[in-house]
Amino acid sequence: MSLTRRDFARKSAVTGAGVALAGSVGALATAPNALASTDTESADGRPGHGHGHVGVGYGPLLPDPDGILALPAGFKYRVITYSGRTKLESGEFTPSNHDGTSTFDGPRGATLLVNNHELAGPRADWPHPVPLTEGLVYDPAAAGGCTVVEVRRDHVAEWVGIAGTATNCAGGNTPWGTWLTCEETEDKAGTNGFTKDHGYVFEVDPADRRANRNPKPIKALGRYAHEAVVVDPRRGHLYLTEDASGPNGLLYRWTPPEHFHHGRGRLRTLADDAGVLQAFKCFDSGGKFVDDLSRATRIGTVYGVDWVTVPDRDARTTSVRKQFTDGQVTRARKLEGMWWADGGAYVVSSYARDESPVQHDGAVWFYDPKRRTLTLKVLIGVNPDPSEEGNFDGPDNITVSPYGGLVIAEDGEGLQHLFGATDSGRTYPIARNELNIGTEEEPEYSEFTGVTFSPDGKTLYANIQTPGIMLAITGPWKRQKR
Repeated sequence: MSLTRRDFARKSAVTGAGVALAGSVGALATAPNALASTDTESADGRPGHGHGHVGVGYGPLLPDPDGILALPAGFKYRVITYSGRTKLESGEFTPSNHDGTSTFDGPRGATLLVNNHELAGPRADWPHPVPLTEGLVYDPAAAGGCTVVEVRRDHVAEWVGIAGTATNCAGGNTPWGTWLTCEETEDKAGTNGFTKDHGYVFEVDPADRRANRNPKPIKALGRYAHEAVVVDPRRGHLYLTEDASGPNGLLYRWTPPEHFHHGRGRLRTLADDAGVLQAFKCFDSGGKFVDDLSRATRIGTVYGVDWVTVPDRDARTTSVRKQFTDGQVTRARKLEGMWWADGGAYVVSSYARDESPVQHDGAVWFYDPKRRTLTLKVLIGVNPDPSEEGNFDGPDNITVSPYGGLVIAEDGEGLQHLFGATDSGRTYPIARNELNIGTEEEPEYSEFTGVTFSPDGKTLYANIQTPGIMLAITGPWKRQKR
């Protein structure tokens, strides 16, 4: 049933839906140039923002003598994989450009991780592409794919989950224990030497190597610059983000066909046109259409959401996002990471610049499928000095922490952090990338990706994308105060 603009306006007037918030993460506040509350106190008792709040976080970050990861006192990290240094079971080096990651319970107490490798274009462009393992290759001309990593206390093993895919960026886990890897590209066969069309979602099973043989794209989910995907375990919908511009990308919902039941390997059995793929269309509490999510400038802004069917999901002649005219759908710049929790989907818009109506340095929204509303939870003002410690920008991959609030991987300018945000909006640093891949005069630090906790919540895994390092962070985790 469609939620009409009139229905939403009436509901807002009666119940206050225009200002109501949903989800246990709560309303995450903001301040100019940093994600933080403005009414908190720093350790010296003065009002401030950024990190350093009394009772929040784990204290200042300490320099790493090995030059990889700065952490608070009491925390430590372990390098799990390192492109060009660690090796797969088959003897090849770990592929580069680590991106989206998720964890799964493995055999005999092990943790399994599926790790995307965001490698675009021809294989020859990359010294460490995903190896073309027999039976696991979609397109032998493509460099990307996923590896599966098994972590034990005293042992790490890594093998190929899928190869021959392109620009595997984010993705998402499923309630049935698999990983959906997303290609962030629209390249067709003949481009970059590719032998097949790209821009699809593939399913990877971390626990059953045989299930990954003969990779098949899930074409029912559409062909576009996929970023991330989450699954609604109750209703069966899949939600997908698109990181694209000219015009800006869209948030999509895929509704399964009648009588379809999810499960391991079931998505690959679908017909190419199975179910319904739709793009979102938002309107405010007065029933006015919202053309771009960057229009929202207040935490707690709530939009009603309708869904508009995609005419040609395989984009045979026209990119999916270009099949809609102005006024048909709502757009947003750099729709990135997603995470399912609290009965809905947390959705990141990494930043907005001149291609958007209003500029910002990051936003996180919460989509509530029951209420069919989208609520602004996090808004980061434009960062005036990304090289200054304490400023955050460019949220990308996110996860909901077992200790409360969100953990966010930074993909912005200048310094790169993992940082937490409490329910009330206080922020605190968890880690800083200290691996300078630039020069001393012009330092450069790669983004963080793949932030995710182990199934038992004791270990936070995260990647440094370039050159490609997977890290396991442990320490005195604690429930964060609001």
